[in-house]
Amino acid sequence: MKKDNKNKRVDNKVRNAKTKKKKKMKRWKKVLLIIFLILLIAGGVFAYRVYKNGGGMSGLLATMVGHDENTKKNLPELKVLLLGISTDQEGVELTDTIMVASYNPKTQKASLLSIPRDTYTGNYPSKATAYEKINALYGRKSRPDETLEAVNKITGLDIKYYVVIRTEALIELVDAIGGVTFYVPRDMNYDDPTQDLHIHLKEGEQLIDGEKAEQLLRYRHDNPDKYGNMATYSDEYGNNDTGRMRTQREFIMAAIKQTAKPENIFKIGQILDVAERNVQTNIDFNVAKDYIPYIVEFNTDDIVTGTLPGENTNENSSGTWVFLYDKEETEKLIQEMFYDRDLEQETTGTEGETNTTNSANTTNSTNTTGNTTATSKVSKSDIKLEVINGTGESRVLQDVVDELEGSGYNVTRTGTTNTTAKTIVINKKNVSDTLLDNIKIMLGVGTVQNSQSTSSKVDVTIILGKDYK
Repeated sequence: MKKDNKNKRVDNKVRNAKTKKKKKMKRWKKVLLIIFLILLIAGGVFAYRVYKNGGGMSGLLATMVGHDENTKKNLPELKVLLLGISTDQEGVELTDTIMVASYNPKTQKASLLSIPRDTYTGNYPSKATAYEKINALYGRKSRPDETLEAVNKITGLDIKYYVVIRTEALIELVDAIGGVTFYVPRDMNYDDPTQDLHIHLKEGEQLIDGEKAEQLLRYRHDNPDKYGNMATYSDEYGNNDTGRMRTQREFIMAAIKQTAKPENIFKIGQILDVAERNVQTNIDFNVAKDYIPYIVEFNTDDIVTGTLPGENTNENSSGTWVFLYDKEETEKLIQEMFYDRDLEQETTGTEGETNTTNSANTTNSTNTTGNTTATSKVSKSDIKLEVINGTGESRVLQDVVDELEGSGYNVTRTGTTNTTAKTIVINKKNVSDTLLDNIKIMLGVGTVQNSQSTSSKVDVTIILGKDYK
């Protein structure tokens, strides 16, 4: 009898243990289910935020740094002064490269303006000295403040940020991203023992490592021949310093493409280490991180490039060669590069009608927005067109002018700028949409933008890009 009772107690303990184990398992299952549901909800919320932020790598990064769909809308255009400093001559720091870079995350547009290093910054050109050239300003205090102030005065841009890159950083950064595939525009042969600078590159596409990058970006002309002549870039490419600035801009664009490749994401630590040691900047990390999610998907074909307009002269008391920039042409170039191209073509309302008269060259268009009615009545011959050639091919300009004038348009101004990727048709004086579309159809390419300007001497500016065939 006692044995039976004992067996019952044992059985009860076993049953109780099993019951407790089952209850414990149920509790864990509930906990795991709750955790899974929380993760599922959190993942869904995160995925939704990524979607709202535009999706893709950009949306992912934007969500990870805490952005929402309104962050990009409120981000201002980022303008930065880029300075490339050579340190080959002991005790002397000169800026070999001076550029203004801008990036607009809302429009995904960017501009890159080169400023000749011999640009005169003083007040009396007839008494110009080398000490007043813009490339000498940094060396006075090894700070970019004076250079930044001079660039803002020249361009009229309110640039707040700067990035100073030393020669050592350039070499290390290019090597860190595995080199840059680039087409060297000509044979380059130059030697300057005083700077320990030796440039020897062959024309053609090749992988440019850090050492070659320094040679490429500092080249201006070859060693003098027995007659003292120094071969340089062709006139069509942009000779001497103009050619060098063009090469610098195009190499920077190629380097950006290389850096953005997926395999270089894993080298970010190495790149940041190089930057920390050799790059000087006043861009706060909290400012930079706001732009990173959007710049990763930037297309370098959307960069507009240009060079400060002016002329080289040594007509001064010291005989010093300086670059005197043209104030009027500079204002025009700044407007086109940093303002006109970021203005999207606006629609004037949902209601509107276009009436065409018996004349093939005359168009009446009426657009209504709310209580405002704007009427445009113009003929092709009345429109003053400006055509700027940014294709890199000189023959294109005259071909386009002939075609436009043959169709009845009045081309009053022409010009040439550095190579640009895209063709842009800029409406400056309330020209009808029909005629603007007609111009675009004639060109076969182009984006129409509105930039109303009462002071403009032309009605429409056409900037021809490399996409024009």
